[in-house]
Amino acid sequence: MQVRIGVQFVPKELVVETSLSADEVQRVLAEALAESGGVFVLQDSKAGRVVIPAAHVGYLEIAEDEGRSVGFGTTYT
Repeated sequence: MQVRIGVQFVPKELVVETSLSADEVQRVLAEALAESGGVFVLQDSKAGRVVIPAAHVGYLEIAEDEGRSVGFGTTYT
């Protein structure tokens, strides 16, 4: 699953591929926001980590994996 993270004061969003579900990503962020000085840590699919102060997360865009289409276009009948 792909997660796009907007961080305050950073002009470019972060894009992370993770094996976590959308619900798990939301839970991790909610737990980090609930703590004073909490840190949002997201494990990526290549065994790396993204670490962001939770208070500076502007938004999360979570894209569920879709089956990739194969071909060069759509045929209409």
